[in-house]
Amino acid sequence: MISYLQQLHPVIQALLATLFTWGVTALGASLVFFVKTVRAKVMDSMLGFAAGVMIAASFWSLLAPGIEMAEQLDMIPWLTAVIGFMAGGIFMRLTDRFLPHIHPGNHPAEGIKTSWQRSTLLVLAITLHNIPEGLAVGVAFGAVAADLPSANMGGAIALAIGIGIQNFPEGAAVSLPMRREGVSRWRSFLLGQASGLVEPIAGVIGAAFVLHMQSILPYALCFAAGAMIFVVVEELIPESQRNERNIDMVTMFTMIGFSVMMLLDVALG
Repeated sequence: MISYLQQLHPVIQALLATLFTWGVTALGASLVFFVKTVRAKVMDSMLGFAAGVMIAASFWSLLAPGIEMAEQLDMIPWLTAVIGFMAGGIFMRLTDRFLPHIHPGNHPAEGIKTSWQRSTLLVLAITLHNIPEGLAVGVAFGAVAADLPSANMGGAIALAIGIGIQNFPEGAAVSLPMRREGVSRWRSFLLGQASGLVEPIAGVIGAAFVLHMQSILPYALCFAAGAMIFVVVEELIPESQRNERNIDMVTMFTMIGFSVMMLLDVALG
């Protein structure tokens, strides 16, 4: 698989990788055809697992390579990392502040006031969180094309696999609540998978951007890491630990998710 991908243009590589991550989102959304709800303990565990994957991916696949590339390009590594990382978090904070959306569960709508339906706001919430994931995969494949020692195809593939794995509960987190509210199975599924469609778009943009402006590549990697950590801390961890009785179990699943992503990155990278 690696040899096949290496023959393709980096933008095509990013597109294929993010189509995979979107496909796993659709797979998670397809749970609505088999069950109407999932036990809170199971969903919390899946969200905790997803948080662990994203934390590990942020460091192993994004921050660490970004810092190494900054050194190779004669930048100030710590300054590059801080600027890029904080810029990613600030970008997500501003988007979260102004884009109308609503998180899964009994939460009030956020962002500017709108008359949009609850289902639309729920899809927008997950879509918002998928932007940095698609961007991260695209930037990773763009980094490989830059032919820097700290970037390799195996690491980019590992990141795509990790993001795909953690997209499964996100797809379910959209489709299942809609089904509980009386939305038809097919509509619930279509809206659930639609939340992942932004990833191929963000992936292609990320890859194309860094290909034409390689000097910003270290910043772009750290930016994606900051955006992903924002999503983890702002949404995934609080949502997974709403039930105090499940906190210890969810914490262990978070560590398992981190370990799985670390294993993928070290083994393939």
